[in-house]
Amino acid sequence: MITSRLLSIATAVPGHRLSQSDALAHARAIFEDRIPAFARLAPVYGNAGVETRYLSVSLDWFATPRSWAEANRIYLQAAEELLADAARRALEQAGVAASDVDALIVVSSTGIATPSLDARLLRRLGFREDVKRVPLFGLGCAGGVLGLGRAAQFAASGEGETVLLLVVELCSLTFRWSDTGKSNQVATAIFGDGAAAVVLRGGEGEAGTAVSAWGEHTWPDTLDVMGWSVEEDGFGVIFSPRIPEIVRAGMWSEVDRFLARHKLSLSDIDLFACHPGGAKVAAALEEAFDLPEGGLEHSRSVLRDYGNMSAATVFFVLERMRADGIEGRRVLVQALGPGFTAGFALLEG
Repeated sequence: MITSRLLSIATAVPGHRLSQSDALAHARAIFEDRIPAFARLAPVYGNAGVETRYLSVSLDWFATPRSWAEANRIYLQAAEELLADAARRALEQAGVAASDVDALIVVSSTGIATPSLDARLLRRLGFREDVKRVPLFGLGCAGGVLGLGRAAQFAASGEGETVLLLVVELCSLTFRWSDTGKSNQVATAIFGDGAAAVVLRGGEGEAGTAVSAWGEHTWPDTLDVMGWSVEEDGFGVIFSPRIPEIVRAGMWSEVDRFLARHKLSLSDIDLFACHPGGAKVAAALEEAFDLPEGGLEHSRSVLRDYGNMSAATVFFVLERMRADGIEGRRVLVQALGPGFTAGFALLEG
């Protein structure tokens, strides 16, 4: 069987930097007069584990109601710019020309693009006209890991292919001025914008980190745990308070089952590259994987510095982990998303 190898990772963020103290001040100005219980909700900003984030628009843009159409116009422009930046750097790091890419997989769930983002990038970056395009929508925070699995499968197909996986999430643009619910406050406290590009190639003689396995698990009767509702002014965020409970109760057994299929166990894992979600989810993951409090060091530091960038977040974690060195180590990559679904990938350094 041809092995899929991860050759490079590059990440990108937009130019508007937001401190958590400014986020809280702005949320207070928008919501305090309209939410009687805002004082009880405000601590979510301090407890989120986030210090800074990056936004596609200035903070002033959020001060007044915006239409879904306006937000999506910004999404199309900003997403294309971020993906082009990340893609160029990932290709350069891997020593791969855009014309060498056989398959282009683009993951995003925070805006609507038809023609899809991959089509918009074809001429701009110089991809071949016969490149296989695979846009993936609706996977939410799990999209990065699930996309990595799909990309690894493509790279290992036939005689081996060169695959560019692109992930972009502009979570801040889903902010809804009219939404006075708790989930909107949680989203406002943790969401940031970011993109990532990953180059994979199939072939036994290739250098790079092997993507040796991938999989997923969807819990039954959990469609209401995470996702979007479609509202008049955009996507309404759905976050169930059950998420940490599901992680604590079910994550270990599902990861153990995934690893067992590949004749491994949790004791064989050297590093955990987890999408942190938020501070409570990070703590639940540490408990599920029997790690010390704060044991997901890279996941927590990315959450602190960038917030929750949905599907892109896990590649920021992997980028930091690779910079510290993963040679000779086995890495479990994990994320959770709508479904309610856990995605897994196994890297062999």
